[in-house]
Amino acid sequence: MTTATVPPALSVPFNLVNEAMNHLQNIPSRGALPTLRKCALAAAVASAFVFAATGAAAQSGAAPAETAMVKLIRGLIQSGTLAKDVGEALLAQAQTEALAAQQTQRMAASATAASAATAGGLRLEAGDVRVPYISQTVREQIRDEVKAQVMAQAKDEGWAAPNETPEWSKRIRVEGDVRVRNESRGYASNNSNIEVNWSELNKGSGYDVNPNTNLSLPSILNTQKDRRNLFRARARLGVFADLSENTKAGVRLASGSDESPVSTTQTLGGGLSKKSVWLDQMWISHKPVDWLTVTGGRFGNPFMSSDVLFSNDLNFDGIAAQFDKKLGNKDLSLFGTLGLIPLEYSSDNSPSRSQDKMKSENKWLFGAQIGADWKINDDNRVRGALAYYNFRNISGQVSQPCALYAGADGCSTDWSRPAFMQKGNTLMLLRDISLDPLNPAGTPQPQYVGLASRFRLIDLNLRWDTAVAGNNLRLDANFVKNTAYDAKDIWSRAGTRGAIVNNFGPGGGTSQSDFKSGGNAYQIQATYGKPAPAARGDWNVLAGYKRIEPDAMPDGYNDSTFHGGGTNARGYFLGGSYAIDKNMWFTGRWISAKEVYGPPLSIDTLQLEFNARF
Repeated sequence: MTTATVPPALSVPFNLVNEAMNHLQNIPSRGALPTLRKCALAAAVASAFVFAATGAAAQSGAAPAETAMVKLIRGLIQSGTLAKDVGEALLAQAQTEALAAQQTQRMAASATAASAATAGGLRLEAGDVRVPYISQTVREQIRDEVKAQVMAQAKDEGWAAPNETPEWSKRIRVEGDVRVRNESRGYASNNSNIEVNWSELNKGSGYDVNPNTNLSLPSILNTQKDRRNLFRARARLGVFADLSENTKAGVRLASGSDESPVSTTQTLGGGLSKKSVWLDQMWISHKPVDWLTVTGGRFGNPFMSSDVLFSNDLNFDGIAAQFDKKLGNKDLSLFGTLGLIPLEYSSDNSPSRSQDKMKSENKWLFGAQIGADWKINDDNRVRGALAYYNFRNISGQVSQPCALYAGADGCSTDWSRPAFMQKGNTLMLLRDISLDPLNPAGTPQPQYVGLASRFRLIDLNLRWDTAVAGNNLRLDANFVKNTAYDAKDIWSRAGTRGAIVNNFGPGGGTSQSDFKSGGNAYQIQATYGKPAPAARGDWNVLAGYKRIEPDAMPDGYNDSTFHGGGTNARGYFLGGSYAIDKNMWFTGRWISAKEVYGPPLSIDTLQLEFNARF
């Protein structure tokens, strides 16, 4: 073994290491940083000793003015790792020993040269000690072991890790989905061809109902000409952040042809023009306790419901409080939601050309739901919820007499027309228009329409998941009743100058005896297989039936595909899905629906689509 002669003073670094580590053991813990300092100091001091020892054996000239040990101690004092008094003591000792090391190195070099002139042997003088040579391999092994220990602790405690993203990025996730659909709509040849597009009629300055001054028809819906192979697409992209353990926030963008609240699907084509993007969600949520979450802004549906009442694309504005509490055996939990949802606010500056402004008229949805989730066993689970929804101030009201012919800026109840509607609800004319006494027959009468019924809904949802032949079978049932529906109340609300304008029998009469409506709706559905395909090979098939009477609910918020959206519809639907890859699946759906009351209107819809989520 190769050796070098150095005085016993070279063993002093072991004393420095021991003294430094003893001092660090007395430093009070302040979290991860003191631990890091201990590990780093131990590693650095050990490394300094190794290199000092090997350097003493290898150098033949004068040592540098300041050794690695001295520099190390200075750095530890400056960083605050070592207390100043202990550090200065160690520094003084290290400087003294450095001078001694320089002298012994020169003596060792002379002795080595002298012994080389002899027979080639190694001559030891009295008082010299034998220092073994530490190979490069061993030095690297010591360094790697210390580094691995320090970095493992850093990763566990979350304050440092190589090639890791910043801590804040771990609290943010990006989610999205894309759907490409081919859709065909078929209309029966005997369908009524005078279905008014009431939503379009409510826009602009109104539709003049006086045949003496207006011979044109209002906007009419297509009810007889098929629409084949419409390519449509939907894209949604959301960014969601865990601000803390109890607070979250989210923003989501979505495609869409217009501001419709119930559809984010965009029809392709249009001369290859760019497609629109809308702000679909923006919310903040907080959990004051483990079982309660409060969310405000624009957020996803907080209620357990089906698309009979609320479209799957519908988001809610306002504030919602949701609770979910497991009971003692953990197989039974209670949940519920309270929601305060603003539907519309009246204009701050209406009428715009009048010094006398209207009072605030706001429309609200108050929702309350309670439900239970019971895991009966590994193969059976039951979930149910009962909800009450009160739609406040959304019904139409007949205005005060308004002299539009004399330049009046609108009528007093123009605000009561819905901001968005599909079709099916019973509608009434809103304006009581004064006639020009000089030309009564020639007075234009531009009208708006509003909802004739009130809406206070009871909504019952039930779901049973069970196992059949090794696959999941899900049975869903939904029943909705409008407790405020009253045919006599609807008719009387229209008033003597107002009028009910739709939902009459096939004869198209205008009397109360020919009026046809109802306030109930229900759906049943069976799904066999994976309800939501995710892994390659997942599949499902489903079948169901719906019946929605005209005034069972507001027609502006439910599924936009069944019967073209809205109420006054009944029919069946069939479908299935198959996952062709991870998070990518194909879906086919056939929907056949017709009217409940009134003139014939049958619509069949075929949808074939690819879906992907990330």
